[in-house]
Amino acid sequence: MRFGLKMMLAITAMLALAFGVCGSVLIASSAGNSLAQSQGASASAHRLILYTLSALGGAPQTGQQTGMQGKPAADDYEELIGTLARLDEQGGQNWLSVRLSDEKSIVYTSRESVAFDDTLFACADSDNNAMLSFRDENGTYLLQIAGQFDFGTHTMYLESIYDLSAVYLGRQNQQVLYRQLFIAVVAVGAAVSWLLTFWITSPLRKLSSVTRAIAFGDLSSRAVINSRDEIGVLASDFNDMTDRLEGSINEMMDTMRRQEEFMGGLAHELKTPLTSIIGYADLLRGHSLSDKERREAANYVFMEGRRLEVLSLKLLDLIVLKKSDFTFMPVSIAGIIKDAARLLRPVLAQRDVRLTYDCDDSVCMLEPDLFMSLLLNIIDNARKAIDEGGEIRIESRVKDDKCELSISDNGRGIPDDELSKIRDAFYRVDKSRSRAQGGVGLGLRLCDEIAALHGGGISFESELGKGTTVTVRLEVAAGET
Repeated sequence: MRFGLKMMLAITAMLALAFGVCGSVLIASSAGNSLAQSQGASASAHRLILYTLSALGGAPQTGQQTGMQGKPAADDYEELIGTLARLDEQGGQNWLSVRLSDEKSIVYTSRESVAFDDTLFACADSDNNAMLSFRDENGTYLLQIAGQFDFGTHTMYLESIYDLSAVYLGRQNQQVLYRQLFIAVVAVGAAVSWLLTFWITSPLRKLSSVTRAIAFGDLSSRAVINSRDEIGVLASDFNDMTDRLEGSINEMMDTMRRQEEFMGGLAHELKTPLTSIIGYADLLRGHSLSDKERREAANYVFMEGRRLEVLSLKLLDLIVLKKSDFTFMPVSIAGIIKDAARLLRPVLAQRDVRLTYDCDDSVCMLEPDLFMSLLLNIIDNARKAIDEGGEIRIESRVKDDKCELSISDNGRGIPDDELSKIRDAFYRVDKSRSRAQGGVGLGLRLCDEIAALHGGGISFESELGKGTTVTVRLEVAAGET
């Protein structure tokens, strides 16, 4: 069962219970007061008649006026009867029937169809009236009152019956009206409680919706709840928790991405030097070389092995740890280009690709190993883009205290719609050829990182069928030697 429905049912039940108990108590109290007032009014009227009849008795009668059996004279009974009959005919006392009796017999009765309880008068005395409420065979609610008074030397009893149906009918009407009001109040209360619970639980529904969205991977979802109550505090805490969770997940994903880039970059960086190392090792193994040539080839193998060892650590710092505090030193651009050309000579020779360069004597502040990696990546990409017998040309200048390096090839070129994508990680223009040549699409991404580390950038110009020119501009320069 939903929380809102539970709240609605609970509020409705409490409202029904409270209204039911209070209404029942009020009706019972009102009916009791009305009954007490009717009984009191009837008792007062009965007591007034007793006083009137008692006043007719006066002083005790003489023996000549009294019968042998001690009864009052007949004319005295007639006075009592006449007075009582006149009162009965006038109807001013609101009784249904009245009965007058002495110790021995009934003296006067009106409307004998109304049944009297013959035992009640025995409970009355001169100071207190006796009362009895009952229902007759017709279901009418009646009140019988019995009182005692002295008439001469004899004790007389006056009994009267009053109709209490109006009191009970009023209570029944109140109960009918109360039931109608009860149904209306409960119905309205249920509707109002539903609206109230809908309003109260609305923030919870929003929070639940945001929770589901986050569970399905939308970490940017947030609960927009402007209340200052406990639910508002819960929503604020939930948003804070989600912010921290999103930050942790994004940081973890970024770490994983950088680790993947590092592994891919390391594999990419190993390929060209390893190819050169293998080429020189094959040269040492399968050809007759002079001592000088042998030492030179072995030196290249050793130097490239050491460079790869250092480069792997620097790539780890650059890509994974995002360090930027590398040591820059003055490096001759012409010298580093010559080293790259000698390193790539076996690889370029396999495809009969010519590498030419035209460099001035400028010296730039560089990180040598990383800049060498940038240079080798660009040259290797140019090599893959040209067919056998192609040419790669390198030019280097210092302009306006900036190092500018351009590498051109006469290869296949890059389509215009591909130029904006080639910097993306793992993107390859010619996927089938790149797979065949072992590319993974991380070279230019690494080049961008290295150029940014040197305060510069890389730009591309290409034309299909004519070739591509890559320009590297570095913002740091040490001037000319």
